[in-house]
Amino acid sequence: MRPADAAPSAGRALWPLALLAGLLPLVATLVAYLVAIRMGLVPACNPFLEGCVSISRAARHDLPNILFRALLLPAAVLQAMCWLLCPQWLRTLGAATDRWQRALPALGVAAGVFLVLYGSFLGTEGEGYRWMRRYGVVFYFGLTCIGTLIVSGQMQRLLRGRRPEGRMALALCALLPLLGLAHVFLPLWWPEPAFTDALENITEWWAGAIFTAFFFVLASAWRGTGLRLQLKAAA
Repeated sequence: MRPADAAPSAGRALWPLALLAGLLPLVATLVAYLVAIRMGLVPACNPFLEGCVSISRAARHDLPNILFRALLLPAAVLQAMCWLLCPQWLRTLGAATDRWQRALPALGVAAGVFLVLYGSFLGTEGEGYRWMRRYGVVFYFGLTCIGTLIVSGQMQRLLRGRRPEGRMALALCALLPLLGLAHVFLPLWWPEPAFTDALENITEWWAGAIFTAFFFVLASAWRGTGLRLQLKAAA
């Protein structure tokens, strides 16, 4: 990868990779949900406010499942690639190598693997399959959250006064603990099972939206700083 101040025409721009990494899961979820409504598999509502259905339930059966997996699995690969590229990009902006940067590729690849695991077994039956689906999405969300925090903190420091993406990424990160607090404490006031289920669905939809928005912000930062890939033949 070239430094941000190199000639803009050199190499291939990488920002579309980050854009697709966020766009594919968004399209997969919305298409699966709309098709599931059309087929009468799930109720129609605003899932971000009403939580009538989870992402998993919307994409669990029939055509919605096929469409969801067809878009989600390549998205997992693209997201892993983004995490692999982030440390080098941050170094071109002047970041010093630290333990968090060194851990980021492993965290990103693991997140991609768990997303593949979740998508691959969505719609299958059996306790073992349910376990893999459940923990696939839990570990994906957890590892992606850590990666988002690492990159956002360094973006905010390195792009301060130059570009707005660092502040935007940190604002998204601030929403994640708020979702966690709501998930933990709101059921203490409203312990009804129906409310708890709806709240879990709502937090799942919002977390997915936040991660999608982060990759959009990352794509904007990569475009603005001129991140490009150059292939050089060996001498």
